Amino acid sequence: MKWLLRNGPVQAAVAWLAAQYIRFVFATSRWTVLGAEHPGRLQADGKPLIGCFWHGRMLMMPKIWTYPAPMHMLISEHQDGRLIARIIRHLGIRTISGSSSRRGVVALRAMAQALVERNCVAVTPDGPRGPRMRAAPGIAMAAKLAGTPIVPVSYSSTRGVSLSSWDRFLIALPFGRGVFIWGEPVYVPPDADAEAIEAARATVEARLNELTREADRLCGRVPVEPAPAVSQLAAGPA
Repeated sequence: MKWLLRNGPVQAAVAWLAAQYIRFVFATSRWTVLGAEHPGRLQADGKPLIGCFWHGRMLMMPKIWTYPAPMHMLISEHQDGRLIARIIRHLGIRTISGSSSRRGVVALRAMAQALVERNCVAVTPDGPRGPRMRAAPGIAMAAKLAGTPIVPVSYSSTRGVSLSSWDRFLIALPFGRGVFIWGEPVYVPPDADAEAIEAARATVEARLNELTREADRLCGRVPVEPAPAVSQLAAGPA
């Protein structure tokens, strides 16, 4: 399968089919959007934002963006990332290449430039390799550099399959009932020190987990739990 996806025409076909599937699921399901006033208020004031969601809740996110400002999504450069970039391009989302683990500084600058130009940026702060539902500090650094708020968002669906992958990727199925939930913005002061950046990172992580649990609750799903924190892994079993 990986060999096939390295083939350009095959990857293009898979990306087109995946985009059509996302459109089909969105069109055949009943969706409720909660908290839309948070990004709506920023857009009404002409301010860009950094939207963030967990890697495992990526599938339907292109359909939540209904605002006029262009959206750029940070996508890793590995094979899966290139496929995701092709998929979301069909759905009107632009891409920024990079990740928190490779060429992170370059990606951070590209994000900041897009935000300065009044575009919006989307990030999966636990991607591309995890740990699941644990935010990396890069998103808070980007918010500091660009003076832009972070707005968390999550989704769930009554009809869906959670994969056994590291991120417990949720594949929504057609003819269900789904919910998107936007959270309150998280602001990072331009003079934030390392302690303030860590506090913002922790706030983003906590709010995203709260939104994801609430979305799952509203859709009758068993919530996905975050991976153990690094400090918990280091400490080992009690």
